[in-house]
Amino acid sequence: MKYLNDDHINAIGIDWTKLIGMIETTVLTLAKGDYSQPIKPYLRFGDPSQRIIAMPAFVGGEIEMCGIKWIASYPYNWRKGLPRAHSTMILNDPSNGKPLAIIESSLLSGLRTAAVSGLVLQHYAAVRKLEYIRLGIVGWGPIGHLHASMSASVLGDKLSQIMLFDIKGIKPNTIDPLLRPKTEITNDWREAYRNSDIFATCTVSNKRYIDELPPTGMLLLNVSLRDYMASSVRDIGAILVDDWDEVCRENTDIEQLHLDHGLTREATFTLSDMVIANRMADYDVTESIFFNPMGLAAFDVAIAAYYLREADRLGIGVNL
Repeated sequence: MKYLNDDHINAIGIDWTKLIGMIETTVLTLAKGDYSQPIKPYLRFGDPSQRIIAMPAFVGGEIEMCGIKWIASYPYNWRKGLPRAHSTMILNDPSNGKPLAIIESSLLSGLRTAAVSGLVLQHYAAVRKLEYIRLGIVGWGPIGHLHASMSASVLGDKLSQIMLFDIKGIKPNTIDPLLRPKTEITNDWREAYRNSDIFATCTVSNKRYIDELPPTGMLLLNVSLRDYMASSVRDIGAILVDDWDEVCRENTDIEQLHLDHGLTREATFTLSDMVIANRMADYDVTESIFFNPMGLAAFDVAIAAYYLREADRLGIGVNL
């Protein structure tokens, strides 16, 4: 089987159009029922903030791949100079079970996360038809970086401003030189929140802190899932999830809205509703859209399958 790591993924390259297209293809495949994806278990021991998650899935159709992601999330690794996440994937041939690849790449996991956000961003931009779009990002780690890169690719010249905030501070030299002219480092999350059209939370916050109602018509990409106090989002009518059963647990903002304010599955819509039925267009342009992605193993398998096939085509990677 083949071994790939972050260096190999970077050598293949990041094409956001293709990656977002893979996510859309997976959404359509899931809507047809051509998949298998058990609820992912969380392994915890020692410090309860630390976890390792097993994410198995089969995706049929054009993707036709199965595998499992084993991802460790240690929020305080930064104090040791280590990445928060360590991710490993194993891909198997669905026809005979043969292991095809082992991929040691937290970058791959981040690319999946940002590509899913990219699909939502594409639909938001198409439906809302804003001439200029301002992006706010809280949390300037790897996921924040990838969201900035993805947004610049998807929005092009429509991206007029990027506002960044990180509680640990942000060094200007960590910002892509091509994005620096339109990027502002703010002193408070509120400044980015109040002045954005799209607002992405990419933090490892251990407590909710966003206590204000969102500006009218904003797209909230709640990537880190545990940043919003219920009072700030409980009246939003357009709540988008990747999978209700996955996201309504593990102390997410969706679970809090469910337990404390009676949010139900029926009051939300899914990525397949968005892609197939254009459900985002059903809401008035003044309505904010609150996206909560728990992260689906099917998307990880699809992105990994894309990179494995590209690695085979280009002769990249180590054959074991």
